[in-house]
Amino acid sequence: MTGDPIRVDHQPGLSDRHGPVHAGTFVRERRIAFNCPRREFPRILVHELFHFAWVRLGNSRRYSYENLLRAEIASGARGELGWSAEWRKAGLSPADPRTRTRRWREYCCESFCDSAAWLYSGIHAHDEFTLPRRLQHLRQDWFARTLASGPLSI
Repeated sequence: MTGDPIRVDHQPGLSDRHGPVHAGTFVRERRIAFNCPRREFPRILVHELFHFAWVRLGNSRRYSYENLLRAEIASGARGELGWSAEWRKAGLSPADPRTRTRRWREYCCESFCDSAAWLYSGIHAHDEFTLPRRLQHLRQDWFARTLASGPLSI
């Protein structure tokens, strides 16, 4: 990864519009606020860093990831690679992917970040890694193919 510095803060009592959270990313401020247990920090740090990557991927790569998720959902796949994506996935309606609603776009972003955390945090097993293995491999292949061109600018 390359890019300008990102400030990291500890912020007790951190929450968003849905309730308490372990971390929050403020892309425009280049800041990440944390309120997570130490054992979760590596996974959550990678997740939050990839929020910066998501906004810089460009539409074609984001749409490519969306298409991967559409195919998973069409196959009836359950599970995810983190709670932030899983609860959003559970809340999707059949129309959300087709019409690219805010719910869908937020799910795609969280799924991307959770997948990156699963791949790059060094955490190999976690209760939140519930996506079937065959789909884990497809996501791993997507990341390898899509990010193979060199350092990722965040």
